[in-house]
Amino acid sequence: MSTSTLNDMNLNNQGKQQKFLNKYEYQLRCKKLDLIALHLPQAEVTYYRFQAQFDSELSLTWKNHRNFVKDQGMTTSLISLLEKRLTNITNRWRDIYNYRIDYYLQNAYDEFDHINQDEITQYVKIMSPSSSIIIDVQHPFNDKQLQLLSRGPSYAPPCLIYTSLSYESMGDIVKKQYAPLKHQLNNLFLKYKLNLNLQMEIHKKVYDLFKDLFSKSIPSDLSQRAQYEKKLIESIRSSLKKHNIILRRTADNMNIFYMGNKEEFEKKADRYLLTSEDYDILFDVNNVINEKPLNVAIKDMIESMNSLLEQLKTHKAITIDLYKQFMADPTNIKLPYLYFLPNVSNENVMSLLPIVTSQYSATWKIAKYLNKLLRPYVDGVLRSTAFTDETDFIRKLYRYAAIERRLRPSTIFCTIKITNFCTLDEHKEMIDVIGYFLQDNLATNKLEPLTIQTIRNLLHLFLHNNIFSYKNSVYKFTKGSPNTIPLTETLSNIYLFVWQKKILKEVNQNIELFGRYKDQIFFTWNKSTAIALETFLEDLREKHRNVRFQKLIGPSVSFLNAYIENRHGQLYSRVHHDFNMPRYILPYVIGHTKLSYSEWLFLALIRAVCYCTSVDDFQQERVYLEITYLINGYSVLFVETHVKRFFNYFYSETMRFSYNQNNYDKFRQQCFKFVEQRQELSQQLQKSDDTNCLFQFHYIYDFGPKCRFNREFRQLWHQYFQQHPTLSEEKCKIMLNAKNFHSLNTLLGMDKPSVTL
Repeated sequence: MSTSTLNDMNLNNQGKQQKFLNKYEYQLRCKKLDLIALHLPQAEVTYYRFQAQFDSELSLTWKNHRNFVKDQGMTTSLISLLEKRLTNITNRWRDIYNYRIDYYLQNAYDEFDHINQDEITQYVKIMSPSSSIIIDVQHPFNDKQLQLLSRGPSYAPPCLIYTSLSYESMGDIVKKQYAPLKHQLNNLFLKYKLNLNLQMEIHKKVYDLFKDLFSKSIPSDLSQRAQYEKKLIESIRSSLKKHNIILRRTADNMNIFYMGNKEEFEKKADRYLLTSEDYDILFDVNNVINEKPLNVAIKDMIESMNSLLEQLKTHKAITIDLYKQFMADPTNIKLPYLYFLPNVSNENVMSLLPIVTSQYSATWKIAKYLNKLLRPYVDGVLRSTAFTDETDFIRKLYRYAAIERRLRPSTIFCTIKITNFCTLDEHKEMIDVIGYFLQDNLATNKLEPLTIQTIRNLLHLFLHNNIFSYKNSVYKFTKGSPNTIPLTETLSNIYLFVWQKKILKEVNQNIELFGRYKDQIFFTWNKSTAIALETFLEDLREKHRNVRFQKLIGPSVSFLNAYIENRHGQLYSRVHHDFNMPRYILPYVIGHTKLSYSEWLFLALIRAVCYCTSVDDFQQERVYLEITYLINGYSVLFVETHVKRFFNYFYSETMRFSYNQNNYDKFRQQCFKFVEQRQELSQQLQKSDDTNCLFQFHYIYDFGPKCRFNREFRQLWHQYFQQHPTLSEEKCKIMLNAKNFHSLNTLLGMDKPSVTL
């Protein structure tokens, strides 16, 4: 046996050992956290019982002191000692958690000399630096680098824009932060043909406000941290390239990185493309016998699209304005590219999820218009058989079981997961199904300005001209369309609405509950046994093989992260945690990370109340969420503030530590009402967007008085547009959001396309 073969075998064995150790480390971490979560609720109850007792005694003592009750008061020195002691305790814990947040990565910059280093060491023992990363390869990273990566792909290094553009003046940095907002305002002013002088005046006022508030140097501690993390990011990027390691966020949209061997990952991706029936190779850059260069081939494709659009205009199928809107300009077109995200839901086998970037592609404008035309109408037709989100599903299930009392002891549940949601059928079949759907549901042959035939023609242009690059080849879709284009979901919803009618024929909707959320279906079944239902669904699979699905039938199932069980005619439900998936992980978010996680915690607590029929399960889920935030670097103050805000919102402060089932049931009713109201507001917001009355703006934000700018921006808007027929606050809705400069996903988890125009 050769030396190189032995070396390969040793490396392979070392890799397997490393994977085993990583898996063991993760399981140990979860076990520790599970034990903490199990015992924490009881410890909380004990703590707050003594806290209430202490507060009561202290209040009585203060009362006696003020009323000069003999032998019941306190001396001035005792009062002073108590106040100092309580202040010291508060400050100590604040310092410890400030250390965790601000100095987690850089002990060298420790400014809290009085912190016991042993306490920090104990924390590190609980939380290994690599425990929040799925590691599938031998790697060269040290603890500091792993600690940064464990923050996940959503993490936005603070003040990175200041260190990345350190060679530029503060004025230039502020201009870059303001640039997105300036561009969005320009487009809006042009669209509504505002007077040029008025445009310039508004721009000056808004920019001056932005510059005054954000032209401030960042504090030295933030600057040090930003420089430190910038160097770490550069060292990680260099090591990834040097050691041929790939870093990707996971396909489940959780805030966790997957680290693997790039060569093995790409081999798996190549096999996926080779065996997939959804794509065909259109152009091989390395093929020397190509009829024409890539740029020329794509230019010809665009000219062909524009020629067909011109024919539609000539026959007055579309207006001149729509023709101009749809026309593709080769100089402004970006070639979409394919990348893959690892799907780690199966413990033994990692699969890949293809993602095609599609913004500013040749078909982007047509897709955007068609979706705006079709989606509101389609949503109206589908509403009776659709769940809008997780809480809408559980609210309808609760009504079915507890209010309408349609759940019987014999009722079984069925869930169906469509596995090819975005690539359901070939293009011709897809267009035919959409056409038949419109014919069956429209009163005339038109949807707003377009006839059904024109919609079919535009769909043909869209579906047949979706291309993308991967490595040195260009591919086209043979089924479906890119999963990053909203129109794809609308078309799939129509297709599945037609397909699911075959199930609805067997489901009596007067007795059963049926609904679909995107690619997942749930329904109840009383008609026959589970075996008969299984046979029916297998027959459906055989007759319609293009729709691929997985099913689960029984008295207990999981659906949209809820565990549901029929307990002799009584509904039991709670939040479902898949033990094959990473736990104690936050979701992957984009935009402004901290703001997104603030909102998500509130919504996650709402979901917990709606999902959990038992107060014990709810309290356990609340603790799970709190621990999740704490181990992901959020302070006790952050968690306490947001959890208190949640209970205070419903005027139910005592529910946080209450285990009274009757009180919890009443609290749950409040949450269901909130969900219903929130859904109505969401529909109103969507209606505003559909009617072009929702204006969304954003700017890049790292440091400064964000809330003040947002408030004063709205005041300026009111000042200038209060009498405007479209832009007044009575006629439209304004959304102004701050976005982080770059996340770790952008900095480390994305590859640039190898083929460009």
